[in-house]
Amino acid sequence: MNRLLFGTSFNPWHNLAVEEVLFGACQPGMALYLWQNRNTVVIGRNQNAWRECRMELLEADGGRLARRTTGGGAVYHDLGNLNFTFVTERAAYDLPRQLSVILSAARALGVPADFTGRNDLVTATGAKFSGNAFRFSREAAMHHGTILVSADLEHLAKYLAPSPAKLAAKGVASVRARVCNLSEYGAHITVDAVRTAVIAAFAREYGAYESIRETDLDAECLRKEEEKHASWAWRVGATPAFDLTLATRFPWGGLELALSLKNGVIVGAQAWSDAMDEAFIRALPGTLTGVKLAREPLAEAVRRLGGTLASDIAAWLAQAQW
Repeated sequence: MNRLLFGTSFNPWHNLAVEEVLFGACQPGMALYLWQNRNTVVIGRNQNAWRECRMELLEADGGRLARRTTGGGAVYHDLGNLNFTFVTERAAYDLPRQLSVILSAARALGVPADFTGRNDLVTATGAKFSGNAFRFSREAAMHHGTILVSADLEHLAKYLAPSPAKLAAKGVASVRARVCNLSEYGAHITVDAVRTAVIAAFAREYGAYESIRETDLDAECLRKEEEKHASWAWRVGATPAFDLTLATRFPWGGLELALSLKNGVIVGAQAWSDAMDEAFIRALPGTLTGVKLAREPLAEAVRRLGGTLASDIAAWLAQAQW
């Protein structure tokens, strides 16, 4: 049976915990979770918090930093933003079908919308109003994203601090220039109107659903997940000193490698990236640990992971300068 859940909190640590409980207790059918955060920056699973967000400024203004379990880049949430999460069994995961719900809702409100690139929903002018990210387990799949409706874009530019290379790769000069609010297409487009349109599109695409409440979820699991998401260790973590840092940008995202060395061998590594494949980025440091700091041994170690990301990183390391 399909399910619909409305968030009851504006606390990002709680809302991300709800996602995790839904994901961990995946059931047959499609679950759609609609939720909002107040004055929040959410970074991707493998991003360096210090480099992506002006944390001290955000917290001084009463905001919160959160880290999600999916890949991708940093986003800003306030009450002018509506978030959506699809959770289903992995065999039933269908990205075009899920995206059709959001695109149909936007178009029903008069917004010419389409999907582009690796994870963005854009208007006819190419302005981004939604970013999407994904996560999979053996049994379950999760796809979530944002919908900018009437967000404070000045705050977005104030708190987010992407690298100049990322902005250059997008062909723009600032964070503000890349995005737009759907309310620019008419005063009738409010968060409530978008929520209503998304629910209607969900019903058209997936059929009947039952409404559930957070009280239907496992309370102890929810408590533990919220505690984790609120912790400093999860959100920011220790950032130890490294002997060498290498950084570059690929078509699929940026990558920063920090390496600790002893006698010319890598004894510790950390990787930060906004790549959508969060599992690959998490595996990368372990692949480099114990490898001699030399171009070809590093490249060969990464090649063994296989795939496009491994091939690109190996080619870069084979030519890296340090």
